[in-house]
Amino acid sequence: MTHSYRAAGRPGRWLLLLPLLLLSLAAAAQGQLARYRTGQAQLDQGHFAAAMKELEPLAQPINHFAQAPDAAYLYAVAATRAGQWAEAEQMLNLVRNQYLTYPGLNEVLYLQGQVSFEQGDYDTALRTLGLLPAAQYGPLREAMQASYLAKLKDRTTWQRLRKRYPQSALLGRCYADFLAASGPLTPADRQQLDALITQFKLDRKPYASALATAPAAPKALPRKATYNIGVLLPFELTDNTWQTKSQNRFVTDLYAGLRLAQDSLQRAGRPVQLFTYDTGADTLTLKTVLALPELAGMDMLIGPVYKSGARLLAQYAREHQIVCVNPLSQDADLVLDNPYHYLYSPSAATQGRVAAQFAATTFGTGRPAVLLHEETKDDNDFAAAYQAAYEAAGGHVAATHSFHPDDPAGLAAALLPAELTGASHLVVASDNRKTGPAAFAALAAVPAATRPALLVPGTWLDNPELGLGQLGGAGVYYYYPKYYDRAAAGYRRFRQLYLAQQKLPPSVFASQGFELLLFFGNALAQYGPAFQGALATLPPQPGAIFEPLTYPNGAHDNQTVPLLKLSNLEPRILNK
Repeated sequence: MTHSYRAAGRPGRWLLLLPLLLLSLAAAAQGQLARYRTGQAQLDQGHFAAAMKELEPLAQPINHFAQAPDAAYLYAVAATRAGQWAEAEQMLNLVRNQYLTYPGLNEVLYLQGQVSFEQGDYDTALRTLGLLPAAQYGPLREAMQASYLAKLKDRTTWQRLRKRYPQSALLGRCYADFLAASGPLTPADRQQLDALITQFKLDRKPYASALATAPAAPKALPRKATYNIGVLLPFELTDNTWQTKSQNRFVTDLYAGLRLAQDSLQRAGRPVQLFTYDTGADTLTLKTVLALPELAGMDMLIGPVYKSGARLLAQYAREHQIVCVNPLSQDADLVLDNPYHYLYSPSAATQGRVAAQFAATTFGTGRPAVLLHEETKDDNDFAAAYQAAYEAAGGHVAATHSFHPDDPAGLAAALLPAELTGASHLVVASDNRKTGPAAFAALAAVPAATRPALLVPGTWLDNPELGLGQLGGAGVYYYYPKYYDRAAAGYRRFRQLYLAQQKLPPSVFASQGFELLLFFGNALAQYGPAFQGALATLPPQPGAIFEPLTYPNGAHDNQTVPLLKLSNLEPRILNK
């Protein structure tokens, strides 16, 4: 007969082992505590590598150390003193993500601001320090910011920070100091410096000599009967493989749109000549093209499409005082501080600003927003501009999360029900097709009475994984810079002409090429090659296909960003 301890009324084996288990856990806890104290001592004695070695395992959640957040923070302190900034940042991120109730979270944020500054990530540093309570950390935060901003010498970073924090007196003063120390000022520099002095009521005397050194503005060029335009695109004509041809289809479509616009300008009595150059896929080929003497005689340049090449061409355009238009980029940094460089499209930062102003009007500012974005340059720029503009309008962004759409767990973790329930709207800056279903699923879990509105890119309308019932929901809105009305007469005429020439329907790239050359070709005909001043004062100009193009007040990216929602499953522009 088989007997069991339970059947005989005896305690189970696990009960007999329980005292041993408790003793083992107590011993482990004592061992962890001893190791923690050793790490503290090593840190106090300046043995930073030894301290990091002791503290690192204690900080991991899997080891269930009672003082894990403190161990992580001390590890980060040791790493910063050892100059190991990346290691410090990794551990500080662990604290912020895993130990949300840690009482020392403000100290973590303060240290993370320093770590970001040391790594040259000024955007993250300012955003992180901005989370600290002003009453307790105001003077400390300002002292740190002033110290690191005084070391910043990169003009592009300065321009980006000014756009994101236009009301920061500290940043404005430091930028004015940077401009004054930059040598002879361009007209754009002088205008910026004067505006900073006025906006922040700075003493004008220290900047008088810098303001006086600005060179005269370039003279307007005479108008001509026809204009020569250089088109610099990566056709890669020397590579005839099908893979390259397939990948470069957007380039040939863009060029086909330019050629069709050339015909339209010719018929309107405003002829332009296109001179085409194959820049290849590397900067070496582009540099060879830029060395051609004939290029300096062009009246305007269009291209290229890759960022490294765009920077080179922007510099060339400035040196030779030839207006250059980038056809596809949304990176505002490319046109900062360059009166000869334009983006055809609205930059990601402009999209964020316009979307935030729309949200403040449409959703109000009584309840906070939640902002999600991918970890890409354009989406980071959008998110930073959105938060700055929404808060400038009196709103509050309660939570900002970045994510990688290919990490389902990370994406799900960014969509927190507790944050969504109290929000007026959720903004998601991501074109990835995996993001939409996750966002709609998270919103569906929020009770209808407290469900926030959703503001997302217009590219979601083309996502086959989303249903019309979701896309046409009452609280769903879209920012869509590439929107055009397919039923409009202008698009139907363009489509007819394009089909007659190419025997294929036009892609969005063909449409953009057509619109770009029509707009800037007309600007050349009306105002000559130095048309920057005229563009700055023109009202929005109707587009042949897209919504009006506008470059007011010296803007060098298109400021028109349509905001849509579906009405009876048809798009309707809300900010026309």
